[in-house]
Amino acid sequence: MPGIDECLLEAMRLPGALGASLVDWTSGLALGTVGDAPGGDHEASAAEAAELARLAAEQRAFAPGAAAAAEAGDAAGEAARPDPPVEDLIISNHDSYHLLRFVPTSFDSSVFLHLWLARADGNLALARIRLGEMAGRLVLG
Repeated sequence: MPGIDECLLEAMRLPGALGASLVDWTSGLALGTVGDAPGGDHEASAAEAAELARLAAEQRAFAPGAAAAAEAGDAAGEAARPDPPVEDLIISNHDSYHLLRFVPTSFDSSVFLHLWLARADGNLALARIRLGEMAGRLVLG
């Protein structure tokens, strides 16, 4: 089971990978970084990505079963919601993708993997699958 550094190095082996980081979305701090950072600053990039992750994770509309809970008017679905409620976020621009993959843990986790991927060289579908596998194997502690 890989730790943070091994996981980030594995992410950098994906085609088109420009940079990767593990970020705490409650504090906005980068717990580990490798490669380049969007805008040239890993800490600023981590803080900005954390804002997006926090926004998505805290919205009930994006939670699993949100449609069924809304139809039923069921507030109890909130308590049964797995943590984190969002699997991943994909942000695209004209030359790159940003893939934010939430890391599930047995404790109250608030971390995600952020992969910055060159659009011309990267394979978004492959990156999404592999990042999901990495998040599942990641050992925090």
